[in-house]
Amino acid sequence: MPTSIPPKLFARQHEITADFLREVDRHLADIVAGRATEMFEVRDLAGILCIHPTHLSNTIKLATGHAPCYFFEARIMDVARELLRDPSRSVADIAANLTYDPSNFTKFFKRFQGCTPKQYREQEWAAQREASAERVTI
Repeated sequence: MPTSIPPKLFARQHEITADFLREVDRHLADIVAGRATEMFEVRDLAGILCIHPTHLSNTIKLATGHAPCYFFEARIMDVARELLRDPSRSVADIAANLTYDPSNFTKFFKRFQGCTPKQYREQEWAAQREASAERVTI
């Protein structure tokens, strides 16, 4: 017989998850702005939330079905894709800004995106040129 999760516990799981995601976003904004120079790990974020890392991990996994690193890595990828759209920044500069060396950044990016940062950037620029050309002809 399955047991139901008490509403108060269910609400707390989602509160912890929301707090975690908010701290991830705050930390990544600090990284991009240069206010932080080292990328946090999940245990660092757990410390900020005054929660044991195992409890944080278990809670987020129960609430979402995914581990905390899934969300952290997804947010890093969102930031990386946004930064790569800026033609004035080199891939190496973006990697350094996100606290990676260029080689590891390329490996990380390719694992999640399926292409290198340079390939992604070229695809984005081609799509922008195509969209611009369509607006001119219409």
